[in-house]
Amino acid sequence: MSKSLYIAEKPSVAQEFANALKINGRRSDGYIESEQAIVTWCVGHLVTMSYPECYDPKYKRWSLETLPFLPKEFKYEVIPSVEKQFKIVSGLLNRPDVDTIYVCTDSGREGEYIYRLVAQMADVKDKAQKRVWIDSQTEEEILRGIREAKDETEYDNLSASAYLRAKEDYLMGINFSRLLTLKYGQNISNYLRTGKNTVISVGRVMTCVMGMVIRREREIRDFVKTPFYRVIGTFSPQDMDFDGEWKSAPGSRYFESPYLYKENGFKERKTAEALTRALSAVQPMNAVLQAIEKKKETKNPPLLYNLAELQNDCSKMFKISPDETLKVVQELYEKKLVTYPRTDARVLSTAVAKEIYKNIGGLKNFEPLAGFAAEALESGSFKGIAKTRYVNDKQITDHYAIIPTGQGMGALRSLSPLSAKVYEVIARRFLSIFYPPAIYQKYALELVIDKEHFFANFRVMLEAGYLKVADVPGSKKKPDAKPKDGQAENASGDSEEGSADSAQKNMDNPEFIAMLGTLKKGAVIPLKSLAIKEGET
Repeated sequence: MSKSLYIAEKPSVAQEFANALKINGRRSDGYIESEQAIVTWCVGHLVTMSYPECYDPKYKRWSLETLPFLPKEFKYEVIPSVEKQFKIVSGLLNRPDVDTIYVCTDSGREGEYIYRLVAQMADVKDKAQKRVWIDSQTEEEILRGIREAKDETEYDNLSASAYLRAKEDYLMGINFSRLLTLKYGQNISNYLRTGKNTVISVGRVMTCVMGMVIRREREIRDFVKTPFYRVIGTFSPQDMDFDGEWKSAPGSRYFESPYLYKENGFKERKTAEALTRALSAVQPMNAVLQAIEKKKETKNPPLLYNLAELQNDCSKMFKISPDETLKVVQELYEKKLVTYPRTDARVLSTAVAKEIYKNIGGLKNFEPLAGFAAEALESGSFKGIAKTRYVNDKQITDHYAIIPTGQGMGALRSLSPLSAKVYEVIARRFLSIFYPPAIYQKYALELVIDKEHFFANFRVMLEAGYLKVADVPGSKKKPDAKPKDGQAENASGDSEEGSADSAQKNMDNPEFIAMLGTLKKGAVIPLKSLAIKEGET
């Protein structure tokens, strides 16, 4: 009786396939077998590229005479530490009773490369080979992937790109590491006084990133802070204070002056003091509201997470490295909680959008977001998601965005606190796309006293929209931090240290918000005081 062989990238993934296929057969050394099927696994890479000395013993000694090393045909070998598992897998691939091989390694370039190398070394022939391409490890997705598996030749281009990338890495590493070590290794050793020749490692990615780090470090070391001085006026309409920032404008005594650091600051404190003295001499100290602009602003939910965006937010919120984020989200993927992590897409596919209610429904069992998930389902907003910017098949190469599967909730209890937080971040971003935009009322004020202009900006939230679900409690950096409905926030300032004016007065006072709405052009507003604030680049 012929059998199908399923080969996964890791033992844990192989077990998920066995569970989905209801394979309850005997577990042997390196595989699981029943009457109908066999499930086996790699342990990461089983095969690697051979070092130059395997081509010719002369390459073992590093010498300029043997460079560049550019083999016409590349050699490969089994990694000694996993040779036992390779022999098991190789034997299964070539067993006479196996007629179909299902390739279940990770659905990406590296997973494809891992299997192709094994099949190449095992010399697999006369077997039907099918590729299982899945976006999560839920039972439903695994069975779909097997059911819709395509012939392995459909992925030949992906395989070719994987081989090419590996050869590029290999040739650059072998040749440039040897060349630079032979040329400069001894000089570095002499400088460091190590007593032996220093090996200089070169890599396609490693060296480029190292160069970026070094250039940035040199900029930091060479940077000299430049102080500058801003003039801040405190205005008091109807006995409610707010701050306005002076900026140089046409008609100002300092318009395009060499004393300016930028349009809103001076190079020297004495110049700022001269301005405050001149304005303080004007009596009464009243400013005229020369312009007031009121407009509504709509802020839509952001696109979903890809790996890079998630790593960026986790770095800001939880102070963890990109590698740590990848490990966490890989764990969530293997526990069936989220979809495939190594994706560059930030949208969903049309096919997934049709059944997205299942993902939402599963989150009703996730206590922190149960109410939001229920609300999203009740509103029915998910029904039109396919017509929005969050669904676009053309923007998906291998996998769609990282989203919660809505399954595997039992695994939440075994997660570390950090993993649970990352899962919540992903789930909040996902649910937010089913909520309406946040709506703000923006006010931009321009006040003039003695031909000098002061500016103040406010933003009042009218409707929280998606922000009520997007906010991440307990994070150091909230990606969509928000004031409460009806609360104002000061929106002025620039990015330099000391220049943002965040401590605006009366920000949470409803009467102050109401007062903003009553201000009219030409209104006379008392200037209560002037202050100089020092900042630095």
